[in-house]
Amino acid sequence: MQRLQVLLPRGLRLGGLRASASLAAAARAPAVRPRAPRAGAGPRPGLRLRLPPCSRPLRQPAAAGPDAPPSRPSTMERPGAGGINSSESENVSRKKEMSEEFEASTVDSLINMPFATIDIKDDYEITDVPQMKLKRNIENEQIKNDQIKKKKRQKDYQPNYFLSIPITNKEIIGGIKILQNTIIQQDKRLAKAMVSDGSFHITLLVMQLLNEDEVNIGIDALLELKPFIEEILQGKHLTLPFQGIDTFGNQVGFVKLAEGDHIIPLLEIAETAKKTFQEKGILAGESRSFKPHLTFMKLSKAPWLRKNGVKKIDPELYEKFISHKFGEELCSRIDLCSMLKKKQSDGYYHCESSIVIGEKDGGEPDDAELVRLSKRLVENAVLKAVQQYLEETQNKKQLGEGSSVKIEEAERNGNDSDNNRK
Repeated sequence: MQRLQVLLPRGLRLGGLRASASLAAAARAPAVRPRAPRAGAGPRPGLRLRLPPCSRPLRQPAAAGPDAPPSRPSTMERPGAGGINSSESENVSRKKEMSEEFEASTVDSLINMPFATIDIKDDYEITDVPQMKLKRNIENEQIKNDQIKKKKRQKDYQPNYFLSIPITNKEIIGGIKILQNTIIQQDKRLAKAMVSDGSFHITLLVMQLLNEDEVNIGIDALLELKPFIEEILQGKHLTLPFQGIDTFGNQVGFVKLAEGDHIIPLLEIAETAKKTFQEKGILAGESRSFKPHLTFMKLSKAPWLRKNGVKKIDPELYEKFISHKFGEELCSRIDLCSMLKKKQSDGYYHCESSIVIGEKDGGEPDDAELVRLSKRLVENAVLKAVQQYLEETQNKKQLGEGSSVKIEEAERNGNDSDNNRK
């Protein structure tokens, strides 16, 4: 007699187990156990054993006669007596019960583990991936737009304001005037290329200020610059000696700043000024490195000179001043000046604001500086008064025009009513 071979699962295979509350809820549900066979019930012919789908054998024919075709290897042969004995049936039921008990105990143990009720998303603050991508795209787009605006503004960068160290030493001014006259005597056409004596200065920094708000920001930056300059100077005077002549491409003639210990603090002041203004959001500085100089002539001041054959400054015009010492300037003030606004009556640039650095003559300004400050205050007061007068006049004119229109409308309405009465 051939024994019935039954395939039963020996353990619980957990695939793709997910630690969530849904698993815990499903595990707590009572397991449904199949009914055990009734005691004393004998085997019946044709009885089939219901097994799980994974181990259920293929269906056998009801009877196997001598004329029946030979059975395939996948079919299960019936016992010779035509049924399954009771002991084998009990073994099968016992194994099935043990498998179910093992499954239940395994799930119960999983319930007690710490990850069974954890929400991984909340615990690790994992956000929605599409939202993260959308936020990142918006941020990248904003950065890209800011970079485009910045590049466009840098492309349109045209300095119209500058920080100036005015030259007030009469010895220096007198020496430069002699130089200019010497050049003009050799070529009178160059008279229009000369810088007026009231405009002599050293450019510390150039910048672009497009409106009054940016001008005010520039003034604030200049005021913030003062303590940094005082820290650089450490209570010492900044004296600038001038000696010799040079040009930029034979187009701009300038008096050179002599070499010495004064170069280092002056460069530090220029670099600090550039950083201070740029941190305020102001476009400032140049691509070329800072080279302090005192300009006395520029061919660009008279464009018609090129048409008349004057394309460069001939070195022979100033050869007598190649090594000339013009004097020393005690730096005591830095001005925020406009390149485009009308100059002051003394020839100096329109000044928006100034800071005093170091100490000059015991901290007391000289007469020339007092006169310049007084003129600047008077000019600013006059400009404001004129502007206020023009605004008031314009407002009165608009009010007068409005009143006349109302009077005309009233008269027209009166005439219409009279005509209706007639």
